[in-house]
Amino acid sequence: MARRLVPRSSSATAKVPWWSWIPHVRYSVVGTVEAADEVPDRLPRRAMIVVEGGSGPSWVAFDCPCELRHRLLVPLGKRMTPNWRLTEWKRPSLYPSVDSTEHSKRCHFWLSEGKIRWARDQAT
Repeated sequence: MARRLVPRSSSATAKVPWWSWIPHVRYSVVGTVEAADEVPDRLPRRAMIVVEGGSGPSWVAFDCPCELRHRLLVPLGKRMTPNWRLTEWKRPSLYPSVDSTEHSKRCHFWLSEGKIRWARDQAT
């Protein structure tokens, strides 16, 4: 005899979030500028701009994936401490993780192959 599955929630039907069927758009580097003050005020969603000086990439600018969408400027230069490593521009990865505490909000995530993976809240 077939067993009937009952949802654990109090509602009779389990709802699937509307966004679960939308294909995930990945972050990508859309351009370069020579100085950080040349980064546009508005960027398309999931767009990154690399600031390249005479010695190669020194910063990457993008809007945080949180709901506030505050601007992040991550140092890439090897002489800067701390610094991150940016690999691949079409599907970028940033190493190590980005941990921002701006606007009284903590945003801690990894960017890997253009996708955001949020860190678990470490507060207990």
